[in-house]
Amino acid sequence: MISKTRGIVIKVSNYAENSVIAQIFTEGFGLQSFIIKGAKKPRARIHINMLQPLHVLEMIVDVKETSNLQYIKEAQQTPVFQDIPLNVVKSAIALFLDEILFKVLKHQQPDTHLFHFVHQSLLWLDQTESSAANFHLCFLMKLSRFLGYLPTPSTEKKPYFDLAEGIFTHHLPHHSYVLQEPHTSLFHHILNSSYEKSASIKMQQADRAYLLRQIINFYRLHTDNFGTINSLEVLEEIFH
Repeated sequence: MISKTRGIVIKVSNYAENSVIAQIFTEGFGLQSFIIKGAKKPRARIHINMLQPLHVLEMIVDVKETSNLQYIKEAQQTPVFQDIPLNVVKSAIALFLDEILFKVLKHQQPDTHLFHFVHQSLLWLDQTESSAANFHLCFLMKLSRFLGYLPTPSTEKKPYFDLAEGIFTHHLPHHSYVLQEPHTSLFHHILNSSYEKSASIKMQQADRAYLLRQIINFYRLHTDNFGTINSLEVLEEIFH
């Protein structure tokens, strides 16, 4: 079926000498694998440079339900990111988010609301002039809503957050997957903040690194075969 759809590049793998297979999260068909022949050639119609992580494409695609590999007939990058490629912090965040998305989207069906969320989040990251130091924390918690395990909010102050159960609680759980103060309060602020407001949440780098690792543990507890995040150390080094 020939269709027009937007897509966000998630992962690209080599295929033969000059071709690649690109896993692209599409607005209309969910995560799909596309074979792109000749993408490494200098005059390629769809060049490898267009297929960088999290690039947003407008595409005309040929998608067949009976096939594991689809085809792109036409593609153009739009919008072209202006700041993410040049900003070391934003680039590191983008690579980290790309790795997260690759792990959680691999079994996703078409979800236009999720696509819109990721798309708008990337635009905000590219365009913002505010600090992006807490953006990835905020993104992960907003993303969890679409994945079905957004933490249960609390209207009263509670000293613990149970990562396994996804709830704030007055009682210390009988396992190690728990946030305690001051990280419970920081986590609560992140959970309830917009991207704009998250930039004003003050925390030490050590607290940010600890909170990020615990949020990743939260994802690991609620996502099958989540594994390790290879880009985490690079991201922590950037913020060090």
